[in-house]
Amino acid sequence: MDIKTITTTAFTGQKPGTSGLRKKVTVFQQQNYLENFVQAIFDSLNDFQGQTLVIGGDGRYYNKPATQTILKIAAANGFGKALVGQNGILSTPAASAIIRKYQAFGGIILSASHNPGGPQGDFGIKYNISNGGPAPEKVTDAIYEHSQTISEYKIVATPDIDLSQLGKTQIATMQVEVIDSVADYAKLMEELFDFSMIKKLFNSDFKMCFDAMHAVTGPYAKDILEQKLGAAIGTVMNGIPLEDFGGGHPDPNLTYAHDLVTIMYGNAAPQFGAASDGDGDRNMVLGQNFFVTPSDSLAILAANATLAPGYKDGLAGIARSMPTSEAADHVADALKIDCYETPTGWKFFGNLLDANLATLCGEESFGTGSSHVREKDGLWAVLFWLNILAVRKQSVKDIVYEHWAKYGRNVYSRHDYEGVDSKSANELMENLYHTFSHLKGKQFGNYIVEFCDDFGYIDPVDHSISQNQGMQIGFQDGSRIIFRLSGTGTEGATLRVYLEKYEPDIAKHHLDSQEELADLIKLADEIAGIKNYTGRDKPSVIT
Repeated sequence: MDIKTITTTAFTGQKPGTSGLRKKVTVFQQQNYLENFVQAIFDSLNDFQGQTLVIGGDGRYYNKPATQTILKIAAANGFGKALVGQNGILSTPAASAIIRKYQAFGGIILSASHNPGGPQGDFGIKYNISNGGPAPEKVTDAIYEHSQTISEYKIVATPDIDLSQLGKTQIATMQVEVIDSVADYAKLMEELFDFSMIKKLFNSDFKMCFDAMHAVTGPYAKDILEQKLGAAIGTVMNGIPLEDFGGGHPDPNLTYAHDLVTIMYGNAAPQFGAASDGDGDRNMVLGQNFFVTPSDSLAILAANATLAPGYKDGLAGIARSMPTSEAADHVADALKIDCYETPTGWKFFGNLLDANLATLCGEESFGTGSSHVREKDGLWAVLFWLNILAVRKQSVKDIVYEHWAKYGRNVYSRHDYEGVDSKSANELMENLYHTFSHLKGKQFGNYIVEFCDDFGYIDPVDHSISQNQGMQIGFQDGSRIIFRLSGTGTEGATLRVYLEKYEPDIAKHHLDSQEELADLIKLADEIAGIKNYTGRDKPSVIT
């Protein structure tokens, strides 16, 4: 097999962020575009010759040809072994687990997470380091710098290998092992949760519905829920991964997981409903006619953690992203452990987990996880809930209401304005930044502004500094409004507005969150001029 050096021109794509590089499929299909970025990853790394690389993705369109290309470039650059998910498939948390279990040098994950797929959809690629987590900024910065000056890449000239069959083969001097995509992950879940207790739950009259949204979690959920735990066949809906996710938007929220929502709010709803996203790292949890916010889910998992065998000794700490509600803080206070507030992006949790400062982590964007991997993990969160339900023998709604009665309710919502003109979105944020200096102490009805800041973070482990992570306005009663621009889309900008107020009064816990937050929603528009800048009368998605 010949190793070829191909002359190319510098990669001119955007700087990869916390979720790697995401673009339209058609962009990645341009000549040398993928090759340049992969070579830039390897050029930025040291001492990987002879080491192991994990490769897998969410099965979206272009996953298979991209996997073949990466294998050939990895072999040409001197990796000794590649572990590849069967058919190129690995959920993001499973890839993290495999990197950690086999002490791999790192991994390349092919996914655009919850973004739509298909020939006209989105594609993504990111590099994970040896702890199984997303590459930190110093690594992504180095990758980007190399991509700007690249003039050639190395690739082995060889036919594609068969990724459908388990087993070992060779590309030049690199051994390629096609592994079962589910087995290692399923074994890890069995170590963390009481499968025998959950089996008993399913052997009762308990029913659930899991929407895999035609994404990567389908095979994992079918194997674990229907085969190992004995849930009824058909519990997993939309369970076959499709390159275009069946034409859907694989984002597990009340808008895009509408099939599941219809079932769970219907007359014959099962006791428990859940969904996961494109690459398997997000989750949504529902009871009968009841939605659990991701912020509440994190807090409830933390409060009940010792019910699961993997967490029976308690938690070292909790970590949440700044826009996530402060519900977890109340649990941490009661448990007398630390609760860390980080910027959005799972990489910020990695140092806390590695240093054993935190055990559970969560973001309001439907991502929850723990120290078992270094990514958020959708199916793990669902199994955690099942373990709690099996032990407590209560409904989802009753568990949430008891939690609110004990800790108070952090009424919370996120409003997403998707596909906003980027210039207008940036002007909104710039105007808000200049407005901040005049807001402190100002009164809006019953709300008095306590503080305004553009959130910054000093990592308690490596002392790195991250600035400009979201603008938040705090009021004297503990309420918050937060504004952020998200970089997870490929078209326009997404403005996210987060709204939160603390309600200790049990008599008000049954009230609808949008009604409870109506005054803050109105105030957010008054302060930031959302309608004026976006031209929108309402958000694209409300969660």
